Amino acid sequence: MTTGYFVTGTDTGIGKTTVSCALLHAFAAQGKKVVGMKPVAAGSENGQWPDVELLLAAGNVDVPRQKINPYAFDPPIAPHIAAQQVGMEIDFSVIHRAYQELSAAADIVIVEGVGGFLVPVNQNQTGADLAKSLNLPVILVVGMRLGCLNHALLTAQAIKAVGLPLAGWVANCIDPQMKVLAENIATLEQRLDGPLLGVVPFDLEMHAQESAKLLDVVTLGSY
Repeated sequence: MTTGYFVTGTDTGIGKTTVSCALLHAFAAQGKKVVGMKPVAAGSENGQWPDVELLLAAGNVDVPRQKINPYAFDPPIAPHIAAQQVGMEIDFSVIHRAYQELSAAADIVIVEGVGGFLVPVNQNQTGADLAKSLNLPVILVVGMRLGCLNHALLTAQAIKAVGLPLAGWVANCIDPQMKVLAENIATLEQRLDGPLLGVVPFDLEMHAQESAKLLDVVTLGSY
């Protein structure tokens, strides 16, 4: 039976891809067939989408790239605006069919959202609606910096509001100068209704395989 998780974050640029890749490596180390999915990517570099390339590299099953990334836009802007600029609207049914095909090929599918949880994806739906349509438990990546407590707690409320479980959260230390880091992590452990899966330190040289060793994916076994 395939298990999937939807990875969201407290903001854009806080390490969702890093954690998604680490999760893939962690599950692969357990002997699982794994694949990452980036339903919507916005922001290309030299004709490639870095998040998609990293997820492709972290998976261990051979699946069509179009299924991993059904929608890709060049400008690094909100996805619904990027789609509007090229006369397109992001269709959840396309994403859902791609997810089903990935599920047929792998034991674990890690779906990385775009931006924050409530970012608009099309004219009427958000990232929260996408997670709900896929009916996946959510893993929250908290970018540890000033303001993250409010962002994390608001995101957790939004996850609960759409009826999805918070399977766990990851503290990603994106600010090496953050004060009282341990105290902030402890506060979130107390207030978030989901287990801390791991703390990823600030290290520009750390690869996803190394980060994987810091994550407790066994805790996710109940989902």
